[in-house]
Amino acid sequence: MYDVVIVGAGPVGLFLACELGLSDCSVLVLEQEPELHSPRTALPLGLRGLTATTVESFYRRGMLQELLAASGVDGYPDSPDEPAPPRQVGHFAGMVLDPADVDVAALPFRLPGPAMEGVLTYLEAVERMLSERAAKLGVEIRRGVRVSGVTQNEETVVAHAGEHEYAARWLVGCDGGRSTVRKLAGFDFVGTEPQFIGYTMFATVADPGKLRPGFNLTPTGLYVQMPMQGHIAMMEFDAGTFDRSQSPSREHLEAVLRRVSGTDVTLSDVHLASTYTDRAMQTTTYRQRRVLLAGDAAHIHSPMGGQGLNVGIGDALNLGWKLAATVRGDAPEGLLDTYNRERHPIGAWVLDWTRAQVATLRPDQHGQAVQALIRDLIGTRDGTTYVFEKLSGSSVRYDLGSEQPLVGRNAPELRLEDGTRLGDLMQEGRGVALDFTTDRRLHDSAKCWDRRIRYAAGPARNDLGLGAVLVRPDGIVAWAGDSAFDREAFERAAGRWFGSPAL
Repeated sequence: MYDVVIVGAGPVGLFLACELGLSDCSVLVLEQEPELHSPRTALPLGLRGLTATTVESFYRRGMLQELLAASGVDGYPDSPDEPAPPRQVGHFAGMVLDPADVDVAALPFRLPGPAMEGVLTYLEAVERMLSERAAKLGVEIRRGVRVSGVTQNEETVVAHAGEHEYAARWLVGCDGGRSTVRKLAGFDFVGTEPQFIGYTMFATVADPGKLRPGFNLTPTGLYVQMPMQGHIAMMEFDAGTFDRSQSPSREHLEAVLRRVSGTDVTLSDVHLASTYTDRAMQTTTYRQRRVLLAGDAAHIHSPMGGQGLNVGIGDALNLGWKLAATVRGDAPEGLLDTYNRERHPIGAWVLDWTRAQVATLRPDQHGQAVQALIRDLIGTRDGTTYVFEKLSGSSVRYDLGSEQPLVGRNAPELRLEDGTRLGDLMQEGRGVALDFTTDRRLHDSAKCWDRRIRYAAGPARNDLGLGAVLVRPDGIVAWAGDSAFDREAFERAAGRWFGSPAL
């Protein structure tokens, strides 16, 4: 019997598998596709953007260089001495933000580090890299396995696949927007129905000059001509009536593109195409007894803004260390329940964020009025900074019951005077206690959680006015104290997140 069975070998399932493997859990990943390679995960249709916060998650597990290499990124900017303006900032409803308008000084607790920028990558590259990392960590991956049943009791959960049964203590569904696990385990899935149909295609365009490059808002929808010739995305408000069980024909795609672009452009051939909608749904809970969900299995929405993959990685990062501690038996009471409590509101926010963009794009007078308003707002420094905070994930803050403004946020890349970075200390998947006091005040207390918390001490290059900080394995600040902090406050926070101290 395995500790955890994960259904789905996409980036979310594989990232979770790596997190669990890092904690020596026995993990089996089941994937229905027989091969890793798929035209829909390879370039160009598999193109995705990772935010700086997501890239930082890879960095803090020692995978930054592997990610860059797999993504075909030749170089990455050197870590500056001061936070620099981002080079990539994204868009809201097709309205691209200007990086020069981001007020870096207004971003919460931003410190320079190796992972300061987002990365353009593609799904197959991320999956291949994570598959290799998972295998090194002892994770077993079985492809060509279609799960057809899920049963559970108080002790175990079983994934049924034909004549085979795979038993585990826990099962996590990471099997995408049409999740089989979600349906089999009886999760409620609620939300709003689609207003548009979207298409992504790789085609031969007979007269590409008729299409403008980049994002193009039009009176009838939106189309995007990507840098790769023939890679086009478009959306049309048809209330999602197109039958997505059928592959769109060349004639249909050409007709939609002509309506949306307002041109008589011609598609000579369509090599590959996929469809999507803005259907926005979320499970009412991310856990049913011994079955949990992460990524698109728990929430689906329009791809506007590129939030889906990033939120899914965030789910896996949040869940991984909590589930591992539960498997080990050293989790404090209720730790696993905090996964739903922390991540469900993030998923709900993303659904609303994408709904707002869909409302902005509506090809009617209401939508056009909202577009004009949004253009004015993102034409200001404050407006651009606000949208960038939301897109990058830097505005996320969990309610951990503390008024200290850093607690609940993703930890800034704190760096000791000897050059040691927070990211260097997080690669083992443990919590980190950074002690900036001259008397190493936390030394004895942190030792009580030695296997769960890594301790490092010394003056910091920028301590943000803090005397010490406790960071969870997912990079979230669990506690922070000024120079006059009470050591008992640290011990209470450590006990809350890491269980009873070792005797």
